[in-house]
Amino acid sequence: MRDKFSSVTQTETILFFSIFLVLLHNITFFKKVIETYVQSPNGWLYVFSVAIVLSSVINLLFTFVRSKNTTKPILIIVLLLSSMTGYFIDHYGIVLDEIMLINVTKTNSAEALELFNFQFVMYFILLGLLPSFIIYKIKIVDTSFKAEVLSKVKNIIASLFIIFGMLVLSGKFYASFFRENKPLRYYTNPTYFFYSTGKYLSMWIKEGNTAMAHVGEDAAISPLDVDRDLIILVIGETARGDRFSLNGYSRETNPLLKNEDVVSFSNFSSCGTSTAISVPCMFSQFGRKNYNDKKGKITENLLDILSHSKKVNILWRDNNSDSKGVASRMQYEDYQSRERNTICDVECRDEGMLVGLQEYIDKQVDGDILIILHQMGNHGPAYYKRYPGEFERFQPVCRTNQLEKCSTEEISNAYDNAILYTDYFLAKTIAFLKPNTKKFETAMFYVSDHGESLGEGGLYLHGLPYFMAPSEQKMVGAVLWVDNRIMARNHTSYPMLMKKSSLPYSHDNIFHTILGLFQVETSIYNNKLDILSEQ
Repeated sequence: MRDKFSSVTQTETILFFSIFLVLLHNITFFKKVIETYVQSPNGWLYVFSVAIVLSSVINLLFTFVRSKNTTKPILIIVLLLSSMTGYFIDHYGIVLDEIMLINVTKTNSAEALELFNFQFVMYFILLGLLPSFIIYKIKIVDTSFKAEVLSKVKNIIASLFIIFGMLVLSGKFYASFFRENKPLRYYTNPTYFFYSTGKYLSMWIKEGNTAMAHVGEDAAISPLDVDRDLIILVIGETARGDRFSLNGYSRETNPLLKNEDVVSFSNFSSCGTSTAISVPCMFSQFGRKNYNDKKGKITENLLDILSHSKKVNILWRDNNSDSKGVASRMQYEDYQSRERNTICDVECRDEGMLVGLQEYIDKQVDGDILIILHQMGNHGPAYYKRYPGEFERFQPVCRTNQLEKCSTEEISNAYDNAILYTDYFLAKTIAFLKPNTKKFETAMFYVSDHGESLGEGGLYLHGLPYFMAPSEQKMVGAVLWVDNRIMARNHTSYPMLMKKSSLPYSHDNIFHTILGLFQVETSIYNNKLDILSEQ
């Protein structure tokens, strides 16, 4: 008889592995199940039933791929990945769907490092490395091919019997679970992560070498338009509209912009809840409802259309990760580089993107100019790093990336200080434009890519699926400043624009508003989505 303490069967190994994952890697999932159902009759029985079903599902999945040579490597890889996934789910409320996986693949090392801390390391060691070491050391009993096939068949039948048995016994409960509380399954670990990975890989494979679709090739600027335009489009980062005092926030976070003739749009929504989706989407013709990552990658965007006009010079300066592919065919400058950005302390500052900008403008002797400045803004979770020391007006601040260790007040203070620095940066951008009004019709349009959860409902950061994301992740800061000449040609005025400040605008309006500012004539321009249009 084998020594049960030194060797185990394939079936036992995967069963214990499945139970371990369910009990220790699904803390947030079961918290949400308990919150949803524990008050109902038989609530705890339902919770117990879900645990059995999830264990059986995981057991079934790994039974299909188990073999003498694959079991240990697969289980170890899953444990390591699940420990990291579990940390981000438990501490930030993040859902790892295919959109979040797109974000992960587009995250640079600096952004990734900000998310790592002592608790992350402990998760990785205790829930990843330690059980992986145990699996590595145990001896799995070697059986004949026939015995192994028979064992797998028995295990599959048993798992299916348990799963369907539970579904039949608690039919009404599971009908509610799958229909009315669909988002709950987004927190299962690692099953939903597997599902999302499959969808992401499917998207990636389907993209293949699809040729770029050309759009707006009819774009043209009338020869009668002899006035040159200079537009600065500022893409903010993680800035919530409800944290702008211009929109009624109780704290004075816009002390400089309030002295300018700016219009702050208080009801402005984002295309997505992450940079990787929102930035390409706001430059696309599709709008939020029709946009997806594949379309964004294989279709020309706003910058391409402006280039088709042959009269717009385009420059993208970036103090964030990158342009997410938007500016891949344009002049691009990285301002996270200390060799280029002359204003850096603990990190390179957004205002450094304004240095040397006048020299660029002066070199463009013909045509209009569009300059995109992509901010670091309020990038979390280390909000306290996002502003120079002199902007730390609201105190005390959260000085760690482990947001759950800070009070709501400390997190808000750090976040609001970063908004205060954006106010300074935008006011400085307007001040930069004003002397150029002698040669150009000028405007500044600022809009953030998405919002941020700061602990509301136990959620932090951003990136939840759009349909289940709270308003804090979708309602963004948006500020417009235009000079008098643009006002006049659009038959509008500052008071008239202020009447539009509370209208429900979104990232969908950016594409058409920028085309309108440059007076580009093209069949894909929709004046109904142009904020400055009389329509």
